[in-house]
Amino acid sequence: MRGGSQIDSVLHRSGRSQGPMAEGLQLDLRELLSFEPEGGLIHFAGQRALLMDAVVLGLLRKELIGTVGMTAARGILTRLGFAHGWRTAEAMKTAFPWPNEASWRRAGGRLHTLQGQVLFEPVERRPEDGPEPFAEALWRESYEAEQHLLHVGRADQPVCWSLTGFASGYMSYCHGKAIYCLETKCVGKGDAVCQILGKPGEEWGPECVEALRFYETQCMEGTLGQVTEALKQAEQKLRVKRRTLARVTGDTEDPSGMVSRTEEMKRVLGLARRAAKVDSTVLITGESGVGKERIARLIHDESGRAPKAFVAVNCAAVTESLLESELFGHTKGAFTGATHDRPGLFEAASGGTLFLDEVGEVPPAMQAKLLRALQEKEVRRVGENQSRKVDVRVVAATNRHLLEEVNAGRFRQDLYYRLRVIELRIPPLRERRDDILPLARLLLAEATERLGRRVSSFSPQATDQLLRYPWPGNVRELGNAIERAVALCEGARVEQEDLPEEVRAAPPTFLPGATPRTLEDMEREYILAVLARNDGNRSRTAEQLDIGLATLYRKLKQYGHPEAPN
Repeated sequence: MRGGSQIDSVLHRSGRSQGPMAEGLQLDLRELLSFEPEGGLIHFAGQRALLMDAVVLGLLRKELIGTVGMTAARGILTRLGFAHGWRTAEAMKTAFPWPNEASWRRAGGRLHTLQGQVLFEPVERRPEDGPEPFAEALWRESYEAEQHLLHVGRADQPVCWSLTGFASGYMSYCHGKAIYCLETKCVGKGDAVCQILGKPGEEWGPECVEALRFYETQCMEGTLGQVTEALKQAEQKLRVKRRTLARVTGDTEDPSGMVSRTEEMKRVLGLARRAAKVDSTVLITGESGVGKERIARLIHDESGRAPKAFVAVNCAAVTESLLESELFGHTKGAFTGATHDRPGLFEAASGGTLFLDEVGEVPPAMQAKLLRALQEKEVRRVGENQSRKVDVRVVAATNRHLLEEVNAGRFRQDLYYRLRVIELRIPPLRERRDDILPLARLLLAEATERLGRRVSSFSPQATDQLLRYPWPGNVRELGNAIERAVALCEGARVEQEDLPEEVRAAPPTFLPGATPRTLEDMEREYILAVLARNDGNRSRTAEQLDIGLATLYRKLKQYGHPEAPN
């Protein structure tokens, strides 16, 4: 098939009009593409070619970024585009009887369009714009920017990596030297159009050195080396943390890194591990600060979905008007500010786990849509008519009593039972008192490492107060209290005065732990606590305890307390 339309040139050297030589060659798909109508091999410029859906390349991009990171993915796609451009220039050189070498060189821009990758147009320059650059182009409808926005979202850097690579490879082959193209504008980062600039390697300034590294094979080797080194450092930190934990607790920790001395917590961890082996929806309940997200991560990490993403969203932190878009995504123009298609968190967690924290705060209108997504395993973006299948394991959490919310008509009963296929209740810290000191020691080790302090332990008085306080904020409050103590501590151990005021003022508790205390120990703790509350006033303390002052003196002397008289 042959025919043609006039060749356009975008990536060009100075001098657009060069007489009949520049206009004499006709070039369109009928000249370049050959195939059998019944199917079979397809050839482009005499070389075998493939037809491939652009979305597939977008999904490949997403997988590369998710697997090796943004930097390595950019290097791979840039080098792929460079090789594609180089190979195309090589094939085109002998495919046609070019009137001159300049026509062959200028054909690269037209080929980019004929391959369906971009729509291009020349940059209209004015005399005041200065000297014409080596190569310049405007790109519209870039498939690469479109796919990046669709699968990854808006970027803060240009994203047409393989397209700039193609232009660079084509021109580098044609001119016999390294020509590199970089985007000065890109739709993928919010610009109205993509614009590229091409120069010989030596003409790029030092500010572009980092961007040009993506054209080098050493870029991938360096990136992989950095990844390897980062993994080694992470593994080393993990080993140190495990050794520290074993040292401060006296025991080998749970493989998940969570403290579980009490039977209640051991039961929760056991159920979480059993739930991880199946894909059923899990509802985690408990007060704020008990560690619901830690349990959700444990379920993900010990499931078959561990290599994929763990995506968490706090439903209470997103406004009702935005929650649907956040979970299900939206299409371009669906509402004010929707400048491009955006996948939601259900799609972002594809193959992995979606953690819906504070699910009890989901408004009634959204509950029906969430129920449908869970039942049908599909979502519909805001502004879109078609549904998309999603493969996501949902773990939800709440500090509300959902059954009471159902009875009050504030939460859908069918959604409640759909979420509560497996329910895990995490007990508050006051119900797992034997976990307080191991947790405190672990948090102490983490805080000292994070703050760069040398604090190794708690004083006996500080330990007593940690056990006395009821911890209404649970593990989160304990962690904040320990961090405060480490920050204010002046010695090598945390003293009672380093703890928050409410912790220092806590009276003794009489709830037995795993090892019940003697009556004598409990009496001592109570007397000293009342004395501390009265700021050392012994007369008032004896009066409140309904004992004689001499009896109080005798007991204080027995305890070796500094308030005891000589």
